[in-house]
Amino acid sequence: MRPKEPQDFRKAVDADAEEVIFRTFPSKIFPCSLHPLVNTVGSFSELQKLIKSTSLPSSPFHQSHAAESTDSAVYPPPSSSNSTTEPDKKKRKRENDETNVNHAFNDIQHARFPNLFHANKHLLSVHETLKKECEQLIELTDKVKLWINLTMPKIEDGDNFGVQIQEEVLSELHRSQESGYNIRDSVRQNHLNRAKICSKIIKYPHLEDYAFALKEHDDKQLYIARQNLSDLRNVYAVIADILHKNISKLRSPKGNNGVSLY
Repeated sequence: MRPKEPQDFRKAVDADAEEVIFRTFPSKIFPCSLHPLVNTVGSFSELQKLIKSTSLPSSPFHQSHAAESTDSAVYPPPSSSNSTTEPDKKKRKRENDETNVNHAFNDIQHARFPNLFHANKHLLSVHETLKKECEQLIELTDKVKLWINLTMPKIEDGDNFGVQIQEEVLSELHRSQESGYNIRDSVRQNHLNRAKICSKIIKYPHLEDYAFALKEHDDKQLYIARQNLSDLRNVYAVIADILHKNISKLRSPKGNNGVSLY
């Protein structure tokens, strides 16, 4: 049974790549009813629907949510327990320091400015949607990259034009993944930049410009999130186009008929 396992793996990779190239990628670009290759309705068609819905006020990506979602108020720190239980809490905290990493707040006992500033909960939900789309792009391109790598013939002289096409397509898929990684990482960068502005508001609450800067920052993040959705759709369009145009060489780089994915 063991000699058959590589063949079964290759067949599974071929089937996954065929599904991604001819079903999933087109469904990310076109509504299901507008493209002949898209005959399935599922979560993959949600990207284009999501982009179209951003013009509606009900969409979480609509710009009207920016003003109401920013809370620039500085709140007092979370209230501490009474003094009789404080030593026990400190002792328990020291005991669990190395195991408990999911605290709602950091220890503010020795903080210079212990005031509380709330995150933008609306942007959190928007970024969760964006992160899911980025992770999906990375996962799908990984499947196609694996298939192309497995269809590459052995290294030899002559008739390498098809192999060059495969390498170019792999480079484009790699760039697409990098786009997904960068958009995914922009969520982390947003929190860091926002925290810097919030720290300034806590330190200088009498300066209104910091509060306005925070509102402008959140407004920009909502705008960028909408643009990122379109960028992801465009990435799908580019890689689907290059895959469909060169599918014959990707299947058979040396012109033989021994490679699957028919």
